[in-house]
Amino acid sequence: MLILGIIVFGIVIGWLAQVVLGRSGGSTDWTLALVAGIVGSFVGGLLISLLAGDGLAFRPSGIIGSLVGAIIVTVVWVRVIAPRRT
Repeated sequence: MLILGIIVFGIVIGWLAQVVLGRSGGSTDWTLALVAGIVGSFVGGLLISLLAGDGLAFRPSGIIGSLVGAIIVTVVWVRVIAPRRT
């Protein structure tokens, strides 16, 4: 059940990152949302939670860090990695 929760949380955070960045075309890239959400949550959420002194508890600082991490991953993907594939 934990794995399912992590996947759903990652997709939601990745989707929010695309919404914040104003994804062109109005459509959501769900694969990018999943990858950006999980990677961004792990890196950004963990880093911000530990810096804020919250530890590994589920706190607003971790959610904000997850969103910031997902935004960074999405920007890197759209600007650097995706153009190389085409």
